[in-house]
Amino acid sequence: MALNNFLFAQCVCYFLAFLFSFVVVVPLSENGHDFRGRCLLFTEGMWLSANLTVQERERFTVQEWGPPAACRFSLLASLLSLLLAAAHAWRTLFFLCKGHEGSFLYAFLNLSGQRLCGLLVFIASTIVSVGFTMWCDAITEKGTVCEELQDINLELNVDNSAFYDQFAIAQFGLWASWLAWLAVTILAFLKVYHNYRQEDLLDSLVHEKELLLARPTPRTSFQEEKSAVI
Repeated sequence: MALNNFLFAQCVCYFLAFLFSFVVVVPLSENGHDFRGRCLLFTEGMWLSANLTVQERERFTVQEWGPPAACRFSLLASLLSLLLAAAHAWRTLFFLCKGHEGSFLYAFLNLSGQRLCGLLVFIASTIVSVGFTMWCDAITEKGTVCEELQDINLELNVDNSAFYDQFAIAQFGLWASWLAWLAVTILAFLKVYHNYRQEDLLDSLVHEKELLLARPTPRTSFQEEKSAVI
């Protein structure tokens, strides 16, 4: 019963990580299309006066667009989180249905992979939050609200009609995804610690070797006998 509860908790966390990662991928992809490949994260610019024949008004001018690597990294980290969460959710659901738990080696490798994925998502979350704040600071020099400027054509040869909504959703999804991976990592650590307390590491490695040797392979009988002798 305890095993089923543990696997169910893991499966729920993986599903949440998958869901929140999907929430990130969609708006980031849309923003990349709307801005024609330009990255608004860490973009520098200012409002300058434009002399027109009828009236004088200010126009936002971009001095330097943000590095494309910032947006690409955030998108790739979200895609990686999406794929890993889906794969782990399926595997955990399989273990839950079979009433089987992974070995010590699997739990240790699982913990290492989840820590790495959680770190990447955390970096992407920080990049998006800090970079988007710099963009909003640049375009709100006149005291306007960043959200209201998506309703105004900034005349940057891009579609800025939804940039605030897109990155607000992306920020929420990234931080929520990171929290889900943090919960998964804690559960994985508890699993490794529990397995380590139950059996000695050497016994676990010997058991792994026995499982590998007992795995059926499509070889000839002579090769099977030779492998058995070895």
